[in-house]
Amino acid sequence: MSTMPRFHLAFAVDDLSSARDFYGRVLGCAEGRSDAHWVDFDFHGHQIVAHIAPRHEEADVASAGTVRGSTVRDSTVRDRVVNEVDGDDVPVPHFGLILGWDAWHELAARLKAEGIRFVVEPHIRFQGKPGEQATMFFRDPSGNAIEIKSFQDEAQIFAK
Repeated sequence: MSTMPRFHLAFAVDDLSSARDFYGRVLGCAEGRSDAHWVDFDFHGHQIVAHIAPRHEEADVASAGTVRGSTVRDSTVRDRVVNEVDGDDVPVPHFGLILGWDAWHELAARLKAEGIRFVVEPHIRFQGKPGEQATMFFRDPSGNAIEIKSFQDEAQIFAK
């Protein structure tokens, strides 16, 4: 086993075929075990599992308009809350990876070539500040938000 613990994340999707295409072909994640209702992917050494689950409404959040200062974008659970981070509306919740600098740029170019619609376009945030990073946000076909980021200096990952 790796010296670093591996992360596991299970998340809801609307359709396994679309999830397989997106995570497998577009993001390049190898498929692991699967069943009629779920599929494992190797997310750069971490296990993510797409589970079929219908969308549902949360009336208390949907009727609130804002959640702790964040804007409600629409009535779907997977596209509801954003928080401002260095001028960008960052979707909450989201998951993602920290890639190497070159790998981040290669993935950004590949996603653009695939016609992926970005929630936050690939760019550098916190420029000239602690934690300077390349970042991009996009959604999978089921609306799950994903962030891919990179640091030229990995010592900045937890910088204050």
